[in-house]
Amino acid sequence: MDPVTVVGHRGDPYRVRENTVPSILSAIRRGADAVEVDVRLTKDRVPVLLHDDTLKRLWGHDRTLASLTHTELTGLTAGGTHGAVPTLREALIAAGTHRLMLDLPGADAASVRRIVGTVRECGAAERVYYCAGGAAMLDVRAADPGAEIALTWNSLAPPRRMLLDVVRPRWLNYRFGLASRELVERVHRDGLLVSVWTPDTRRSMRKLIRDGVDSITTNRVETLSAVLRRGHGD
Repeated sequence: MDPVTVVGHRGDPYRVRENTVPSILSAIRRGADAVEVDVRLTKDRVPVLLHDDTLKRLWGHDRTLASLTHTELTGLTAGGTHGAVPTLREALIAAGTHRLMLDLPGADAASVRRIVGTVRECGAAERVYYCAGGAAMLDVRAADPGAEIALTWNSLAPPRRMLLDVVRPRWLNYRFGLASRELVERVHRDGLLVSVWTPDTRRSMRKLIRDGVDSITTNRVETLSAVLRRGHGD
């Protein structure tokens, strides 16, 4: 059995605030092979790490990201142990040789081009891959013909062949509750890998490993690493 890729969901969010540099580093220290982060653009089109479209939940400011310049965003979020909302560039530097899986919530073609361009400017294309639904991944493929893509899929029905032919994903990315041995075997027969998100219990992790998934994105990297060390989920 090939090793399962361990992916930290937004870093190590149960210990350190999600989508921050300290959270990325914590996930890597605890065994993550890659870290999934969410990327959006500020008003002045700087790619930064933030899942929500506002600062309310994590940073306590009822402001939309799209209404703030990067300077304004830094002013609102700097200080404390977590630092400010980081730029994508800062995250790429902090991750070093580790891979980042970039989720693109709310992305349109223009924001995708900006994000992909930043990855290219940082010389990080070989250690970045992208995940989101079909529309965003079509935009990624148009912006970078060589990009590695994990197509997020929310149905047990397989993606249409036309979509697969255009997007050319390496992975199909499923909510973990949809995954089964049968689904994994079908996807593998189609020449693709299976990634899942976000199981946080040992029981779910063991089942997914037995089912043959190739990658698990979790909020509990240390737990998943321990399960894998004990041997294929047994």
